[in-house]
Amino acid sequence: MAAEVIYMDNNATTRVAPEVFEEMRPYFCDLYGNPSSMHAFGGQVGRKLAEARGRVASLLNVEPDELVFTSCGTESDSTAILSALEAFPEKRHIITTRVEHPAVKNLCERMQSRTGHKYRLTRLSVDRQGMLDLDEYEKALADDTAIVSVMWANNETGVVFPVEKMAAMAKEHGILFHTDAVQAVGKIAIDLEKAPVDFLSLSGHKLHAPKGVGVLYVRKGTPYVPFLIGGHQERGRRGGTENVASVIGLGKACELAGRMMAEENTRVKALRDRLEAGLLAAIPHAILNGHPDHRLPNTSNISFEYVEGEAILLHLDRYGICASSGSACTSGSLEPSHVMRAMGVPFTAAHGSIRFSLSIYNTEKEVDFILEHLPGIISNLRELSPFWQNMNK
Repeated sequence: MAAEVIYMDNNATTRVAPEVFEEMRPYFCDLYGNPSSMHAFGGQVGRKLAEARGRVASLLNVEPDELVFTSCGTESDSTAILSALEAFPEKRHIITTRVEHPAVKNLCERMQSRTGHKYRLTRLSVDRQGMLDLDEYEKALADDTAIVSVMWANNETGVVFPVEKMAAMAKEHGILFHTDAVQAVGKIAIDLEKAPVDFLSLSGHKLHAPKGVGVLYVRKGTPYVPFLIGGHQERGRRGGTENVASVIGLGKACELAGRMMAEENTRVKALRDRLEAGLLAAIPHAILNGHPDHRLPNTSNISFEYVEGEAILLHLDRYGICASSGSACTSGSLEPSHVMRAMGVPFTAAHGSIRFSLSIYNTEKEVDFILEHLPGIISNLRELSPFWQNMNK
């Protein structure tokens, strides 16, 4: 393995920012009190927890008491969707998309297939660029729709969906709207005063906070049924003592994200574009997956026809280059990702899709290193591919 790691798999997870780690450090061994305790030792921890809640709220432009700290994005997703279904038991319809993260996709499919009271599930299609059809969405909205769950940005392609408009359309029908914004928060501006969503999920480890902490935003006045029943923590909305150090780290990460968002959308985007343009120019039969403009500034998904994505990743790994063939939560499957299938990516390309997801820690030198080595990797793999050999007979 190469001595240095070039990490371009930030949609899977991110490094903990040094500033975040330093903010967390005292709350492991020194300031270890329970934030719910009556004594002063725990009270100072409670005040720091409140500060972290305010920092997250500031990034989203919401009230601090509209936030519930959770263990991860998946818990936040499940809580929002199951809360809506329990709050409106007479409504038996769920709307989502064909390209959702497994945290939403698998839950909705389970509700559709469970024995007893099954739910009707509408999964909105996407076009070849990964974009939704709002006419199809409008036709799907019905009197018995309990909740709409649409991701803010796709984790594999970076495509950004028109969540603000879709939430407003749901509101016109009196339907609750949830968005999995795990990939979007910290990369693009999100203002929940302007976007009328009822629930929003985010995860700390996608924006340089630690793993094991997330947030569910619940708009004030939204019907809500807790997922974890226990003590009075989180104003009775999520039992269990808060993961204090990680919550404090998440608060600091949100503060940093607000400061660094301009860099995400300028320098990081420029690095992404340079990498993408260089690969598409140097490697024949390479296809960009996703809309060229309506996507996150850090994400590039490219299919290299006639080669297997897993083989590409193994060769990249020998150079210390970390990328992905799709969602980290679906790796290990020999099937093309459900996102590539939903977009209609040709079979010869779907298996060879590679996602590069950058962060503020990436550099021009790293981009140049990938541009130097990846074209040769693809060329060598194609020489071994029977598909490529048959095409070039």
